[in-house]
Amino acid sequence: MALALFLIIVAIVLGIVGVVAKGLLYLLFTGVAVLVVAMVISAVRFRRGGRSPNR
Repeated sequence: MALALFLIIVAIVLGIVGVVAKGLLYLLFTGVAVLVVAMVISAVRFRRGGRSPNR
């Protein structure tokens, strides 16, 4: 869960920098890509539920 939250924070920072800094629009797109990856990771962990694989 910490990884997904970290990726979401990184995506927000990259998005803000990409919008504010002139000529760095690629950072916005990178932020969106990181956000999508974070959402996929969260969805996979959520679908598995709280079960551990050893039980």
